[in-house]
Parts: sequence; C-alpha cells; structure tokens
Amino acid sequence: MHPTVKGAAHAAPCIRLPHAFSHKDVFLDSMPLAHVFGPVASGRLGRSLGLDLLGGRVCSMDCLYCEVGATDVHTCERAPYVPAHVLLDELARWRDAEAAKHDATQGGSPPAAPVDHVTLGGSGEPCLNSDLARIIAGCRDILPGVPVAVLTNSTLLHRDDVRADLAGADVVLPSLDSLVESEFRVLNRPCKGVTARGVADGLLGFARGFGGRIYLEVLLARGINDTAENLALLRDYVRQLAPHRVDVTTLSRPGASPRALPVGRDVLARWSDELNTAAGCPQTAPAGHGPTAAIPDDGSRRAATVTNADAPVSRSLDTETLQEAVLRSITRRPQTAPQLAKALGAPLGEVRKALDELTARGACAPVAETALPRDTDGEIFHAGRAPRNG
Repeated sequence: MHPTVKGAAHAAPCIRLPHAFSHKDVFLDSMPLAHVFGPVASGRLGRSLGLDLLGGRVCSMDCLYCEVGATDVHTCERAPYVPAHVLLDELARWRDAEAAKHDATQGGSPPAAPVDHVTLGGSGEPCLNSDLARIIAGCRDILPGVPVAVLTNSTLLHRDDVRADLAGADVVLPSLDSLVESEFRVLNRPCKGVTARGVADGLLGFARGFGGRIYLEVLLARGINDTAENLALLRDYVRQLAPHRVDVTTLSRPGASPRALPVGRDVLARWSDELNTAAGCPQTAPAGHGPTAAIPDDGSRRAATVTNADAPVSRSLDTETLQEAVLRSITRRPQTAPQLAKALGAPLGEVRKALDELTARGACAPVAETALPRDTDGEIFHAGRAPRNG
C-alpha cells in the first residue's frame, strides 16, 4: 500500500518531509539537532530523551486528538524516514555535548546518568521506520545502561518484522483507545484495512513474545470513546493482555480537530481504577488521580498525566538557552507556560519572559481557533511558527 499524501496527486513509496521550521533561523547554532529533543520530565518514563524517527507527520492513523496536527502522510508502509545513521549521529553529538557541559561545571566528579529513558517516537508512528532495530541497538551503544522505550499506536504489531525489531526495547508503550469499531474509525481514522480488533489481536500476539515491560495507554475523548460499551470491552481485553500498567489519559493540549474534547477527571479516575484492577496492576499512581497535564517532548503525540511529585526542581538557564528549549518544545506541539516550566525545570516567570520574547520575534504565537485554546486553569497555549520573511 503506497502512502496517501494530503494535497498530492501521486506519492512515492518512501517520503521524507522537510521540517516546517528550522531553529537555526532564530538561534545561531552551527549543528542543530533536528531529531533529538529533551530530556524533559515525563510522568511515565522519568527524565526522558526523545528521538523523532519520522521527520514529519507520517502515521498509520490520523487521530482527532493528535497534538502535532493532522497526518500528512497516511500510510502503513515502512521506510527509513529518518535513517539510523542520521539519528544516531545526532544522539552521539548530544551525548558528547552533555559530557562537555558536565566537565565544564562539575570538574572531575563522575557524571550521573543523563536520562532515565531514551524514548523513540516523533510526529507519527515510529514503528514505520524500517531502521527501528538498528536505532534501538545504536541507542544502547551510545548510551549504555539507559533503557530504551518505544511509543506505538499498535497498528503494526501484527507484523513479524516489527515484533523482531521491538524485541530489543526495554519498554513498549502501545495505545488502544477503543474496541468499538465505529468509535475507533471516528477517533483514530486509521489507514484502510486497519480495524480495532486487528490492532488488539496484534498487540496480544506481540505481548506474548515480548520480554520487556508494556504500559498500555487509552486516550478518552468526550462523547466519542468514553462509552460503557468500550469500557466493558477494554476491561475484558486488559485481563488477557496483562500489561504492567494502564495509563488512562485525555486531551490537555489542542488536538488536530475541534471535535476532540477532554473528559472530566472523575471519568479518568473511574476508567483508570477499573482497567488497572482488571489488568492486575498496582494502583500506586493511577492516571486519573491528580492533575492532568501534557508532558512535552518525550516523543509522544498523545496526552499524558503527572502528579506534583513528577515536577523537576526549577533551575535557571541563560536567556538564549531557555528560549531555544522553549521554541524546540512548542514547535513540536502547543503548550502553556506552566506545562513548559514543569517539563523544562525552569522558573515559570522566566518561561513567560521567553515566550514574550519569542512572540515579539515572530517565532511563536498563541494558538487560536482550537477546541482547547486555553487549559483548565485559563492558561493559553503557544505554538512555534516559521519566522516572517523579509
């Protein structure tokens, strides 16, 4: 099946999408990192370094809630969208830069582990990258001892080659939002031939042969998949799957469509309790309990949840470094100032100043005309944009 490219009459089997925005247009950086981002605080994976395996919005789904926007290349065809050597070269440069910063500030003291996980994701479905196995192996070589996590929408887990590629990962975070076929089609808008039952069966088959940890994610959109029928089907399903955890989330940033709206915290709590109980998972910090917030740049296109304990300690960054970090995050997905402050570990006041300066430069702007122009605390979302010409 060849990819479907929106607005194009013909499509090649392997499509590389250019970045809509280059950070070096605003910040002087002789060697910008295009595919490595973070690390940031992730409610699911701790201090997470994200790797973008797609280089654009390439996915087997076109979910209503996707925070990076509508899918540009709608496909189930695998290809080296970001070749392994390109991504791993960036990762090695990031490692070397971190080591140099440590030497400059800490002297001869031994460096602490730079991150808790390396997370393979991006602006689409990372398992579409046919270099996945090489990328996982390369991450282990470059950052030995750091677990590798892979985010996936589960659509390719029925394939033997994908299962073999994922065997080298430590953690896989698959998603499955609905087992009701009509809900699945409306919310996830998969490629032709992809069904909820097929995805569920593929995930079950993968789980039986996978030796790592599985954290299932279910994202709820109000009035679409938050039904009693879906809850009953998923409750029976997780008994079979037996994941290590079920994360129930909802939108906390603007999605691709104004039709995607968040559910209430009471709904999140009830679904989390029921699904984790059915799966036999401990209820230490269920997703439905505590504040809901999106975690920028752990590689995920989806919403996530954190508790106050997940927030990093605030640290001051120089003005240019903070502005660049903020811009990298909001170029990937819209975020509020508090979300950025929590993820980057920076004081909220300094983040607000950075956003004001970026807005004045024309590098970012408030998000308008979305289902969630402001979060539940009245904070406005900001998104990076290409600088004005001339």
